[in-house]
Amino acid sequence: MEHTSTRKSLDWSDDVLLFFFPVNCLVCGKRLPSSKEVLCIACEFNLPLAGFRDINNPVSKLFWGRIHIEGGTALCRFEKGSPIQVLLHELKYRKNRKVGSYLGRMLGRALLGSCFAECDFVIPVPLHPKRLRQRGYNQSEAIAEGVSAIIGIPVNTNVLIRIRSEDSQTSKGRYERFENTLEQFRVVQDPPDLNGFRILLVDDVVTTGATLEACCRALQNHYQCKLFVAAVSFA
Repeated sequence: MEHTSTRKSLDWSDDVLLFFFPVNCLVCGKRLPSSKEVLCIACEFNLPLAGFRDINNPVSKLFWGRIHIEGGTALCRFEKGSPIQVLLHELKYRKNRKVGSYLGRMLGRALLGSCFAECDFVIPVPLHPKRLRQRGYNQSEAIAEGVSAIIGIPVNTNVLIRIRSEDSQTSKGRYERFENTLEQFRVVQDPPDLNGFRILLVDDVVTTGATLEACCRALQNHYQCKLFVAAVSFA
């Protein structure tokens, strides 16, 4: 009875907030029924979901011959003009952290029942402290927290650090991206013992895979562990 009363109170509070501060779909502008929502049903339906069902998918294949991982996956394919482009822009450039949690929960639901959900830790790709101060939060960490909320494995942000501030990757080719990320990451001093653990690395977008590859190399240089990678979008 107490739990039901608390839930009704929260619903009532949400209704009051929506009355004074309406929330609209980030893509079409339609009014949303809850302050926790980001997209309306129609725009969510139009997300270009990748639908990867096993580890033999384009994301996994991206790393073949480069570095050993157990498997990779992504929630959506990146398509210009699609809802996923709008959401990623909100997340990275308009400081909309709620979008990260929303996308992370969607990714988490896509991972349920797979080998990715059997990992021991979720580790988000870290930001350099300078970029973190500029943005105010790490978008990959926001996604990782959403994933964690669904699949129930903890987020660990005390393992990897970024030691060089990254340049923009958007205009670089594959080899330039790889060079740009070389030795950008390392394991912290006095790190936790993760030998033998299964680690899920999470990022917002995977394009050439250079950033995730650099993170994997940093972890593999220090640990004997099994690595999985997942991103919200695959370009």
